[in-house]
Amino acid sequence: MIREEAAGEPPEVVPVGPDFVQPVEREWLDRLATGTVTVLPFVALFYAAWHSWQGLLRWSDVVIFLVAYLLTGLGVTVGFHRLFTHRSFKTGKVVRAALAILGSAAIEGPVTAWVADHRKHHDFSDQLGDPHSPHVEHGHGFRGELRGLFHAHMGWLFIHTHRGAKERYARDLRADPLMMTIDRLFLVWALGGLALCFLAGWALGGSVHAGLTGLLWGGGVRMLVVHHVTYSINSICHFTGRRAFKTPDESRNVWWLAPFTFGESWHNNHHAFPTSARHCLKRWQFDISAYVIWTLEKLGLAWDVVRIAPERQAEKAGAAA
Repeated sequence: MIREEAAGEPPEVVPVGPDFVQPVEREWLDRLATGTVTVLPFVALFYAAWHSWQGLLRWSDVVIFLVAYLLTGLGVTVGFHRLFTHRSFKTGKVVRAALAILGSAAIEGPVTAWVADHRKHHDFSDQLGDPHSPHVEHGHGFRGELRGLFHAHMGWLFIHTHRGAKERYARDLRADPLMMTIDRLFLVWALGGLALCFLAGWALGGSVHAGLTGLLWGGGVRMLVVHHVTYSINSICHFTGRRAFKTPDESRNVWWLAPFTFGESWHNNHHAFPTSARHCLKRWQFDISAYVIWTLEKLGLAWDVVRIAPERQAEKAGAAA
């Protein structure tokens, strides 16, 4: 259960054991897969930089990168986060499936694992039990801060001491046959997304070499950018920035990350009102994901969109003053 107002309060029970933490049968294999997905995009980035320096960057590479970044990024922000984790709007099976597949193609893990971890994060935000807090059990001083930032950014992916138990935190998705089918086929969507980048490069460039550069930019480099802007929400947005609302955690709004994270970096807003479909609560706050949900609503493809009344926002903002 997601606690909207109480997220981050000291837990009534110690969040350990199989009721809270997802058991891992082959931890070494999980770490190997995580390490591969972490390292290969860096290799792709270095090669892409050399490729560009040699003047070999194609217009088709830029197009494939931008389209892949947009689609997989929105699969995570609109799909995995706002729809599946927080149920901030409702939609039909076709849109649900499309968003789940696009989120899976981002290669941040299957939908049930992603949702379970994030719901547990809200239940124990910046407390013992949070899978990726930069503030818990990392020591003090400058070194402690660096360890905490690294853990929150990507270190937590390699350990399983506080990963969310799917049966507890993703029970609704596990009861949904469509979501479980998409979850089981995670590798198909992950590899299929990479294959589509290759095919798009081949189609636009007319050669196998163009296909490989399309894979480089739309696959490797895109993965690197999508992953690390997502990780920045866990690290940067719980470490520095502005707090518009009083929340019992260290969530912050970081304005300069908003364009790259599609609005996710209005993170203090989000922790103040987790079920809101809009993380932007001011007219000037940029939130592409909210605009996508608004468009789906206007097309009749989304409904029951959760919005926070201005009076409620003002009340909570006043409490933070």
